[in-house]
Amino acid sequence: MIVGIGIDLVDIARFERSIARTPRLLERLFAPAERTLPPHSLAARYAAKEALIKALGGSDGVHWTEIEITPEPSGRPWFSLSGSTAEVVAARGIATLHLSLSHDAGVAAAYVVADSEGAGPSAGERA
Repeated sequence: MIVGIGIDLVDIARFERSIARTPRLLERLFAPAERTLPPHSLAARYAAKEALIKALGGSDGVHWTEIEITPEPSGRPWFSLSGSTAEVVAARGIATLHLSLSHDAGVAAAYVVADSEGAGPSAGERA
């Protein structure tokens, strides 16, 4: 059963300017493995994290660096959650988080569906 959905759009050029102006944003927003990615990929991951927060209904107990977007060998993106963020997701009864990312025409987009009855890896394995 769907318990939450979230969507977010990010203007890639504006996001890139923000990172250039405030380089510490990389440390505050991204896990270490994400920080070396190109700007369009970072913008999509930022959108994914925002969409996740919307799907959860708020950011209480959620920490940006505890949300990492990792690809499967096929390239399909998944959330890898840790710490209190993983606890928040589990406490809300979420078994699976479905994620779709895209970037085109200068915009990055992410769509998240939080599901209480998983049709994929469980939140404990992969969220």
